[in-house]
Amino acid sequence: MWSRVALTSWPSLKTDLSNAGATWVDQEVVVDQGLVTSRNPHDLPAFNSKIVEEFSEGKHLSQAQSV
Repeated sequence: MWSRVALTSWPSLKTDLSNAGATWVDQEVVVDQGLVTSRNPHDLPAFNSKIVEEFSEGKHLSQAQSV
């Protein structure tokens, strides 16, 4: 389901996400293929900044072609 998508989450989900095909990364915020993820509520300021940045950029060429 998450084949080749890089993301982050609570560390306790690392094994499940990896088993589902994701590339799990221990970072405050990860963006891949338009998906913005963060680890926990302490990362919300960075998550909010990144989500605003992504929204303001609009669709990327690769996203427009995949839809």
